[in-house]
Amino acid sequence: MKATDRHILIDRIKTIKGLTDDERSALLGLLREHKTYGLVWEDKPEAVEERLREELPILQEVKDRALISKNPDAPNHILIEGDNLEALTTLAYTHEGKIDVIYIDPPYNTGNKDFIYNDSYVDSEDSYRHSKWLSFMSRRLKIAKKLLSDRGVIFISIDDNELHALKILLDDKERGLFGVNNFVCQFIWQQGKKSSGNLVGVNQEYILCYAKNRSLIDKPEMSWRIRKQGLEKIYAKHRELRKKYGKDNVTIQSEIRKFFSSLQENDPAYGSKHYNYVDERGLFFADNSCAPDRPETRCHKPLIHPITLKPTAVPRLGWRWKEETLDKLVSEGRIYFGETETTVPKIKKYLKDMEFEMPSTVFYKDGRGASAELDSILGEKRFNNPKDRNIIANLLGFRDNMLILDFFAGSGTTLHAVMQLNAEDGGRRQCILCTNNENKICENVTYERNKRVINGYTKPNGEHVEGLHDNNLRYYKTDFISRTRTMKNMHKLVALATDMLCIKENLYTEQKRMNGVRTHKQIFRYFDDGKKQMLIIYREEYIEEIVSIIEKMDIKNPMRVYVFSPSEDPATLLFESVEDKVRLTALPAAIYNVYRRILPKKRDKVIFVDKDKEDNDTESIGGLFGKGGEK
Repeated sequence: MKATDRHILIDRIKTIKGLTDDERSALLGLLREHKTYGLVWEDKPEAVEERLREELPILQEVKDRALISKNPDAPNHILIEGDNLEALTTLAYTHEGKIDVIYIDPPYNTGNKDFIYNDSYVDSEDSYRHSKWLSFMSRRLKIAKKLLSDRGVIFISIDDNELHALKILLDDKERGLFGVNNFVCQFIWQQGKKSSGNLVGVNQEYILCYAKNRSLIDKPEMSWRIRKQGLEKIYAKHRELRKKYGKDNVTIQSEIRKFFSSLQENDPAYGSKHYNYVDERGLFFADNSCAPDRPETRCHKPLIHPITLKPTAVPRLGWRWKEETLDKLVSEGRIYFGETETTVPKIKKYLKDMEFEMPSTVFYKDGRGASAELDSILGEKRFNNPKDRNIIANLLGFRDNMLILDFFAGSGTTLHAVMQLNAEDGGRRQCILCTNNENKICENVTYERNKRVINGYTKPNGEHVEGLHDNNLRYYKTDFISRTRTMKNMHKLVALATDMLCIKENLYTEQKRMNGVRTHKQIFRYFDDGKKQMLIIYREEYIEEIVSIIEKMDIKNPMRVYVFSPSEDPATLLFESVEDKVRLTALPAAIYNVYRRILPKKRDKVIFVDKDKEDNDTESIGGLFGKGGEK
């Protein structure tokens, strides 16, 4: 129905006699419904979501699994064991609007029991197979979008089983997803192996890319260019040959070509094998120098061959440069001449000038190399079909200082790729992984893989691989607390949320004293890494004494102070004398406020219990300056 016809009919319904108000409202409501293009599916309840109606998720660190580098500037990476809906909810508090890149490899929902819903495998006979998958994905993707920064992007691996449903889901902005205007591209990954279908062998998968705000990443300063992988290996070989053969570029060139020929296709350096020419400036490849079909830019001037001293051949369409530009390139030694003047000269493109390139949407990579790499790290086969580290690195390499999230972490390839990238280009990328521990995958695969990558490991053939030591890895598990807002539960939430606050502030160095005064874990805790500070106050009755400590401290940048308060006010008046030294946040209100926007609606009511009647909630700990301090 046309909009004009709808409005006429609405006016007529308003004037029809004999209709009750309810009947009139119902008819008008039907006419005013606005149908949009998109997916329709039956929302299927998820057990983890039902649990979140009654309990709040938190994160608790497993300290004996922490891997801490001797380098004080090492990036902090995080591994969260638990259902990713729970983990994403906690990250909504610690990282909302902070994640730069998300990469995920969700279940493909092939019907071959690769997807578990409510502890049961979903197979091809399940009549709600696709509804369950869409319900599952939509819940997680809505939170993922909230986590992305304004210039953030998400990459999602998928295959033909759910590609088109996923694309339409992501296009649906009305459901809280990304919207069609924020679609960036669809990568096509051609693989070496072919999976048999009914009619053809399928050898490709896809990676969908969406932006939080496409208009922002289209700006020049966000130009998406990635650094070639394996450069350090190539440069190291070139330095070795230069040291051995000096200025003998002919021999060096011959040896560098042998080096490239020895590489396997899954070696990161293999993609730069065409940079196999050598001169005094370094490695280059000789590129076509003929003009595009623009007469105003071309010239037809012959060059003089440096050995035969005869005029060279000229490209059929002429050079791609004007004469003065061509002369400048010749004088700078940037033109590659053939053995004789009969060969058309080419332009030298040096590897050091071409380290960054725009990624292609279609690429080939044999996926079997990823399995071989993982097996060599773990010493045995523990995981099927891991993602290729080099492909993920290509997606993540366009900026060297960013925060990356993978909430379908699987074997932990994303963190491995991040650490390898940092080692190659000196980047400061940080990574957060989330995965459940089904069949001990988090402990025995995700964690163990990256533990060995950091510490170093020996392959089954006896070859030792040096560790990427300049990395910290911290291990967390999801835990829960009742959503009922009693005073006791609020105190408990603030106490248990300390690990989340460390994650939120990226600050883990706890001090036993603050300005000479001992801390007490039931009163306050103090964190200071020499660059920034964080104070957590658990008992509001000690605020005045703590403020007196802050007054005596020399604080250059305001310290983040989290204060327990049963209200939204972090006792602001009590901090007036040090207001220039602190940035206050009331807890648990700040956590409740974020969770309220994320979690499904709860069924119980807010209950405040007189804290004087709470068991163990008002137990005297002693004066702050007296006994009982943390040693």
